[in-house]
Amino acid sequence: MSAYDNDNIFAKILRGELPANKVYEDEHSIAIMDVMPRVDGHCLVLPKNPSRNLFDIAPDDLCNLMLAVQKVMKAAKKAFKADGITIQQFNEPAAGQVVFHTHIHILPRHEGKKLGPHTGEMADAALLAEHAKRIKAAL
Repeated sequence: MSAYDNDNIFAKILRGELPANKVYEDEHSIAIMDVMPRVDGHCLVLPKNPSRNLFDIAPDDLCNLMLAVQKVMKAAKKAFKADGITIQQFNEPAAGQVVFHTHIHILPRHEGKKLGPHTGEMADAALLAEHAKRIKAAL
């Protein structure tokens, strides 16, 4: 396993060097909209402290991260009138991890509707802002 890269995109967002549609923040975690969503309301929850993934995250950071995940998933479920929530988390390239800062995907799901593919294309900024607004209102 490689070392943590301080120049990964999430580290830059956390430092304020890159913009993001923030939906939640506390002293330990931040939640932002995924710019390449697989469903409406797809967001990410990240710890503020650096860690590459679950292999090296500090236990307290993991606990705080999961508390934030629970808050945000409840809000996303309400905001998008979802039937359920899929949580995804990837560890290392072989498992599909692409950005090497611990993060958890929250995907609102509806009965009978398949999860969209990861296209690699960025969603419309206005749409992401509207989705962020809906989740924030549900918090």
